[in-house]
Amino acid sequence: MASPGLLDRRLLVVTGKGGVGKTTVCAALALLAARAGKRVLVCEVNATRERVAPLLGAPASGPFVREALPGLSTINVTPHEAMREYGLMVLKFRTIYEAVFENRLVRYFLRMVPGLAELVMLGKVLHEVRAEEGGRPRWDLVLLDAPATGHAVQLLRVPSALVDTVPAGPLRHDAEWMQALLVDPARTGVALVTLPEEMPVNEVIELDGLVRGELGMAVAALVVNAMPPARFDAAEAAELARLAAAAAPLGPAAEAGRIQALRAEAAGRYLVRARAALDLPTTVLPLLPMVEWGPAAVEAIAAALAAAPPAEARP
Repeated sequence: MASPGLLDRRLLVVTGKGGVGKTTVCAALALLAARAGKRVLVCEVNATRERVAPLLGAPASGPFVREALPGLSTINVTPHEAMREYGLMVLKFRTIYEAVFENRLVRYFLRMVPGLAELVMLGKVLHEVRAEEGGRPRWDLVLLDAPATGHAVQLLRVPSALVDTVPAGPLRHDAEWMQALLVDPARTGVALVTLPEEMPVNEVIELDGLVRGELGMAVAALVVNAMPPARFDAAEAAELARLAAAAAPLGPAAEAGRIQALRAEAAGRYLVRARAALDLPTTVLPLLPMVEWGPAAVEAIAAALAAAPPAEARP
């Protein structure tokens, strides 16, 4: 598995720089958890175009929980539906909610409240983490496919910001229990996803500091995605460079091999840097030759996660 205990938490937040494959990794982790017998919910947040359900071969779920695969459901949490659910929970009666929250002027002023949209969306996710049915948790695992880096930090920062600024009352009470859940390492962890490249590695190192320091949350694992294979040693790479000047087809083939060797060597350096900078259990996923990203890609990533050696933290 990707990391001992990684999927045993109640909430796993998956984030990283845009384009590093965090959504595919999130879907693959959800697939592994469901196949282990867990009841799993994957939450996207205000996604313009849903990706998790289609990656699993299912229709987009929209703003309501929908089963994508046996034991695995998805939802796209949107501000309007999250506000509606929150309003109904607070006001209890639909007629009162509609009179207040559906009022055009009220909705205008609510949009002006800093952090309120993020609070109700995050609150919906965390409500699902705490929800029970028949005396047991509704979900064994909730995965949050969080926005990329800075937007993820902004979303997860909202409860603590409101605790510091909002006077006692229902809103502060909700912010307090949300913050307590987020910073509880027994219930919540953050999985950081990166590529073995300069900018993603720099950003994930910075993100780790923000999550641990500013947010006070536990970082559970580092996933290094799309690691190119080291096919050639130094002597072979030198020979490829010499052969690259030859006529086709040998020359172009040797040049392609030389470029691959350079890329693998650079990726190895960035992997070493990430491991040296981050004291985290680390799982390295191979670069997979996929024509398109869908169920086959998720299956391949899930298989790579399942086959990966146990993640080890830096001594």
